[in-house]
Formats: sequence, structure tokens, C-alpha cells
Amino acid sequence: MLRPRIHLAVAASALTFAACGGSPDHTPAKAAAVSAATPTPVPPETPTLPAVPPNVSYETADSAFRARQYATATDMFDAYTKRRPKNAWGFYMLGLSAWKSGQLDRADTAFESAIQLDPKNVKSLVNASRVLLDQGRVADARARVGDALAIDSSTVDAWRVLGRVDARAGHLDDALGAYRTALSLDPQDAWSMNNMGLLLLSAGRFDEALGPLARAVQLNDSVATFENNLGLALERTGHTTLASQAYQAALTIDSTYDKARVSLARLDGHSDQPGSDSVTVASLGDTFAEQIEGWRTTRKVAVTEPAPDSVKRP
Repeated sequence: MLRPRIHLAVAASALTFAACGGSPDHTPAKAAAVSAATPTPVPPETPTLPAVPPNVSYETADSAFRARQYATATDMFDAYTKRRPKNAWGFYMLGLSAWKSGQLDRADTAFESAIQLDPKNVKSLVNASRVLLDQGRVADARARVGDALAIDSSTVDAWRVLGRVDARAGHLDDALGAYRTALSLDPQDAWSMNNMGLLLLSAGRFDEALGPLARAVQLNDSVATFENNLGLALERTGHTTLASQAYQAALTIDSTYDKARVSLARLDGHSDQPGSDSVTVASLGDTFAEQIEGWRTTRKVAVTEPAPDSVKRP
């Protein structure tokens, strides 16, 4: 969020002219003639935004971040790291703030500084990977998330990001495997479910996408993206009524969600395919929850864990 602008009230006033140095040629008549001329417009002053104090505290910068004033938080944490250059968390928060304010290069530099100070910080490695992925640097993103999993292979966020990295690289099966691992570690991870469903949708595997997307909505019914993606899977599998309900739910959550609005209009006048009325979102979600339990059981009885290097595929 940008810092609030400082509004300046500029009062308009008539131009006045006084005698210059008591010149005898400056008569009232001449002054009147000058006054009648069109004045040269004076541009308004550019407001100067207050600079971040160099002694800004971590707590103050963190408060700006928690208030979602990410641009302000970025500047504050930048000032803080200049004063505390050995504090890895300062650089971590600078990277997080810059990333959320869309300053990817600045975020990348900050996370790298945090990693240099604390190479074992999994959060810095995972979020550095997210930034690198947003920059289109897929190989670099893979290396960073691989480092994170080598340190702690039970980090759900790292497996989810690895799924995104593999998906971007076109490794469908590897990406699905990463999401399965994330869900076996945390069966409530709705974002992994959404990402898995979206990946299956993009692969044209619409029936398989239904379960993870329905379960994501079951766990969190306040995310418009979840509802919209579920609607698309339902639409592609002939469940028109349920699809319309999902699109409408997305619009209820976010009335500006144009994709859902367009999709809802597209279904107007269409009916369900025969036999589709026996399916409910709850039944789809429950079935997928059972599937996750199967993955969890398989993981628990596995003789060996995947080698950390296995996530560093070329």
C-alpha cells in the first residue's frame, strides 16, 4: 500500500505589483497595464513525503506490515537493516514486505542477505524460492526450495512451493507428488489442494480435480479463488447447477471477481448432464479427505524417507 498523500491547500490570490527600487518610471497607469496581462501559471508545490526515521524500530516496521502497508513496511525495514545489518530477521521481513508490495528485485536481494546471515533459516529459503519463481527463475527457485527441504523435509510450505516449481517446469507427476506429500504432512492445507486441483484442471483431468477443490472449499469457504476453480471443475464434468452455485459463492465473497461473473453468465440456461445430480460438494470433499488419509498411512509405514537430493532435480 502506498503511503497516504499529503494534501496541500493552495489558496488562489490576485497578483500585486509594487514599485521596483522607487523607479520614477513606475507610474500607476503602467502598473494597471501590467496587472491586466495574463499571469504565468505557478505550478503547485510537490509535496515532500516524510522520510522514514533512520532509528525506526523493528516493532514499528512490523506494525506497518501487519496493517498491510507493505510499501511503507519495506522502507521501514530497509532503514532498520541499515542500522542492524547483522539481524537476519530484519532482512527476512524486508524481503517479505518488498515481495508483497511487488518489488521482486528488492525482495530477492533482501532474502539473499537473510540467507547469508542465517543459511539454515527455512522460511527465508522457501520465500526466496517464491520470489525467484515469480521472477521466472525456475531453476534457481528449485535450488532454494531444495535447500529448505534438505534442512527440514517436514516443511509443508516447502513441499507446496516445490509443487509450484515442478508445475512451472512442466513436471506434472512430480508436482502432484509434491502436493501429495504436503497433504500427507498437513491434511488441512487447503492451498495445496487448490494448487493440485488447478494443475489437474490445466492437464484436462477434470474428474480428478473435483476432489481436492471440493475439499479446499470445505476447509475454507472464504476464498473466492477456491470457489471459482471448483466451479470450473464442476462445469467441465457436467455438474452445471453445482458449478453455478460455486461461481455465485465466489462472487458473494468478492463481487469484483470477473472470471466468476463471466462463467456464471455462460451457464445461464444450461442444465446438468444426466446422472450428475447424485454428486454433492460434501461427498466429493469427504472422499478426497479419505484419500489423503491413505497417503498419510503410506507415508508413516514407508521404510525410508525421500533423499533430500531428490528434490534438486535438474
